[in-house]
Amino acid sequence: MPFTLSDFCEYREEIRKSRFITLAAPVGSPAEAQAFIDLHSDLNATHNCWAWKLGDQYRSTDDGEPGGTAGRPILAAIEAQDCDQVVVLVIRWYGGIQLGTGGLARAYGGGANKCLQAAPKIELISRVPVSCACGFAELTLVKLRVADLGGLVTGETFTANGVELQLAIGEAQIETLQKQLADLSRGRILLHR
Repeated sequence: MPFTLSDFCEYREEIRKSRFITLAAPVGSPAEAQAFIDLHSDLNATHNCWAWKLGDQYRSTDDGEPGGTAGRPILAAIEAQDCDQVVVLVIRWYGGIQLGTGGLARAYGGGANKCLQAAPKIELISRVPVSCACGFAELTLVKLRVADLGGLVTGETFTANGVELQLAIGEAQIETLQKQLADLSRGRILLHR
């Protein structure tokens, strides 16, 4: 089961006088990933190498390091930690000692790995869209039941008789939610796919 980060994470280390700062964050789109990279890149640093992964989409760059020694190891670390919807930026200040291609790959990939290992993670759940209608008095309880099962309220429309809710919930939780909503409303609230 893939994971994403619940929050921003940072990891710092020095390898043979070169300083490395690894930053990681959850992202929802390629534009969001690029905005994170643009915001946190240090123009005074020697290299700003990064990678991001969003489902089947991914990108990485070596930013002047020898080909395949920075971006690919960062992306490999993202995949090794079973992460998705994540961006990782590794900023390097050169310290005067050559690390070699293997040393660079270990430094970039290792920093990304350590950062992601320490990062607070949440499981990515595949959710199915469903909808239901409820009365105003039941709205808070319906939202609580949905949240307890790891679901999301993706939209709500207020009508004269109550509220129409658009929900996203895991396939395995649909039956449980239907039972809870039926108990709550004496059978009036029904889920529709």
